[in-house]
Parts: sequence; C-alpha cells; structure tokens
Amino acid sequence: MAVTITAAEVKKLRDQTGAGMMECKAALVEANGDFEEANTILRKRGLASAAKKAGRATGEGLIGRWVSDDHGEGILVEVNCETDFVARTDDFQQLVADVLAAIRSAGDSASDGWLKDPNGPIQQRVAAGIAKVGENMAVPRFVRYAGQGYVGQYVHLGGKIAVQLEFAGATPEVAGRDEFTTLVKEIAMQVAAASPSYATRGDVPADILEKEKAIYRAQMENSGKPANVIEKIVDGKLGAYYAQVVLPDQESIRDPKLTVAAVIGAANKVLGTQLSVTRFVRLKVGEAQ
Repeated sequence: MAVTITAAEVKKLRDQTGAGMMECKAALVEANGDFEEANTILRKRGLASAAKKAGRATGEGLIGRWVSDDHGEGILVEVNCETDFVARTDDFQQLVADVLAAIRSAGDSASDGWLKDPNGPIQQRVAAGIAKVGENMAVPRFVRYAGQGYVGQYVHLGGKIAVQLEFAGATPEVAGRDEFTTLVKEIAMQVAAASPSYATRGDVPADILEKEKAIYRAQMENSGKPANVIEKIVDGKLGAYYAQVVLPDQESIRDPKLTVAAVIGAANKVLGTQLSVTRFVRLKVGEAQ
C-alpha cells in the first residue's frame, strides 16, 4: 500500500536538506515516508549531481567573512559558483553563511584536508547546494586567524575581493578608539588596492631575494663599474622591489608621499602605542581556479 506524503513532510525534508520540493517528495515516496532513508537518498543523488557538474567552471561567487565581537578571531572563505546571478541569490548567500558557521564550529580543527573531505560538513553542504540550485559550486579555500592579535577585515566590489589582517599592539583601549578603526580600514584598503605579498621584509624568502639580486647584477654585468658600486646599485634596486611587494614599504594609496610604515608610525604617535601588521591575506573571487 502506497504511503501518503503530506506537504508538511515534504517541507520538513526540504528544510533539512536544501533539496527541491519535487526531489524531496520523490525521495519520501521511495523511502516509504522514512525521513532518514529519504535523507540518505537525497544525499546520494546530491553527490551524484555534484559529480556530474564538477567539471564546470566556477569563476563567480562571493568571499564570506566573519569576525568575533572582540576582533580576536576572523574568517574569510571563498565560495564559488558558475554565474553571478546565482551568487546574488538567497540560497547561495545561505550557503556562504552555513560554510562560515561550519568553520567557526570546527575552530582549530578546520584545515585544508577537513575542507576538502568529501564526507565532511563543507562538501556535504556544497553537494546539497548543487542539487538545489543546479550549478556547480566549490569552496576552494578559507583563512582563519585567531588568538594572535586584533583582526580587521575589508570587503570590496560587493564581496568579490576581501582582505583580512592582524595587528599586534592593539590593546582593548587602543582598539576602541576611532583613530585605530580608521587606520585598520585604511591599511586593509591598501592591501585590497596594491596587493602586497609580504608583511615585512623579513618575510620575503631568501631564494626570491637572491633571484632578484642575480637579475640586477646581470643587468650591470657589462657596465664596467667596480663590484662595490654594483652592489650598492643592487641594494638600491632591491629597495624598489621591497616598495612593490612589502606592505610597510609601499606608497600609501591615500598619500603617495608617505609609505605605509609612515602612516602606521603617525598613528602610533597619536595612539601612544606600537602597532604593526603581523600578517594579512587578500582573496579575490576566481583567482584560486
């Protein structure tokens, strides 16, 4: 005897799984009204659906963000889809929120392996989203900072570019001042616009520095200049390299006459502290493809 499936039961399963109404009804019928079995059926179909769409490019999407009330912890996560239209839907934005919540819940256990585990919470939630929306989706990366300083964030272009940075030296008193929040936004915007690679000169890998120096020396090879003069020229060129890739050495986007280090230094005088950017990340939708 066929089991009668009510609209309320279909809605309940839909709320649990995120799958479409017709898919939920069909799964309940197949499972003779057993919710656990119907859920399993949908998960299997969702994963199958995801596999079929896995080859399709996911160059659109959003950068989701979350920061704790005390700014001691922050998360950025890239969630991709195929079209900007889907990225603007409520379903997709709920997916972003759910992914952020899962990362928060996992805390220190959240890792790249955890993110990509096909049986883990992120991939299961993405599979359900694919089944519901009908586009390929992916969560290629996330960045979580916690417990090492004040975490600030900035989002640009409606969620297409996002920056997260961490300040050392921000006491609760300093963090509560308008001058500090203005500085955090300014430096985050600097990272978004100028895309530096390193927080300090010391962060630049030695092999990269040696490669740059070798290029500069080769440029001077036939100049006829003495070796000590060439080394001084190399050091000067290295300074120009630092100004491109190291955040404190960059020209400020607000005032090109100042370096970022000078901007932070001026804020330190006003705030009576010693602030420094210890790390940062800049995510742009689609660049991880």
